[in-house]
Amino acid sequence: MSTFGNKIKVTVFGESHGNGIGAVIDGTPAGYKIDMDKILVQMSRRAPGKDKTATPRVEKDYPNIKSGILNDVTTGAPICCVIENTNTQSGDYSNLLNVPRPGHSDYTAYVKYQGCNDIRGGGHFSGRLTAPIVFAGSIFRQILEEKGIKISAHISSIGNVDDESFDSVNINAELMDRLSTSTFPLIDQGKEEQMRQVVEDARMSLDSVGGTVECIVTGMPVGVGGPLFEGIEGQIAKAMFGIPAVKGIEFGKGFESAKLKGSENNDSFEYKDGKVVTSTNNCGGILGGISNGMPITFKIAIKPTPSISRQQNSVNLQSKENDKLVVKGRHDPCIVPRAVPVVEAMTAIAIFDLL
Repeated sequence: MSTFGNKIKVTVFGESHGNGIGAVIDGTPAGYKIDMDKILVQMSRRAPGKDKTATPRVEKDYPNIKSGILNDVTTGAPICCVIENTNTQSGDYSNLLNVPRPGHSDYTAYVKYQGCNDIRGGGHFSGRLTAPIVFAGSIFRQILEEKGIKISAHISSIGNVDDESFDSVNINAELMDRLSTSTFPLIDQGKEEQMRQVVEDARMSLDSVGGTVECIVTGMPVGVGGPLFEGIEGQIAKAMFGIPAVKGIEFGKGFESAKLKGSENNDSFEYKDGKVVTSTNNCGGILGGISNGMPITFKIAIKPTPSISRQQNSVNLQSKENDKLVVKGRHDPCIVPRAVPVVEAMTAIAIFDLL
């Protein structure tokens, strides 16, 4: 299935080099005014062809809304948007159906779909499918902001270069706003040149590089989520793993908490301005799968782009022999910067569904 959500349903359709891609969003409440300019800002942040860290493929990524929004107001009907694919070079992928890319879905999709999968540009497995996700998330994000809930993310690392981390107790709203409109969002903007150099070094050596993205959600009411299989962590994690190339997630201190004692990891409670808060936020705003009112924080790991121009060892699925592969086409040497608005969008979808 290509659908996410329980109370709402977001279904993504299309292939990277098909006529178009899009989303159907079911369950959006009626009567919310949607600012199209804000949606286009987010679409532009994710769009390819604008930066040396990304693929040179140029797509306008303009969402053509077919239903569900009238005079910029949600009608309550399913929202459908279609984004045309206008700049494809499908011939670059003709060899991949027989010789799969290491690190990509080519082989597993070939087996699961008996060789009928659309291999061009990765087909339905492509990062191109994150464009309609950003559209859907931008709608829910605007509704959440009306309820006082804000979402922001930044590039936490690229290769071995790290950005600062969010202050998970006292988050700066102006910082969140700046990050949420940036195409290379960093808390410490002085790290940008170093990160770009890491990406450029990988590109020039016909390689790629990965990194991490940190996300924060503020304004969450206490008591959202549930234990066991209805927890906030599970919902957000499922959403994040719908983003191609995501290989890991941690909430709050995450794996670092495994090295701590309980006395070090526990977040002490206190009253502040009549509200129960915690002095630290190692739990990432979630206890027992339920929001505790503190900012929700998590970090995801994004693997290096598997499509690289270096010669790699592979197999020929037709001749059943070992083979060599050189990937052609236009690919991102690092997808981390373009992934940030996707992380924010998927977070908005997951949080709205929980609420």
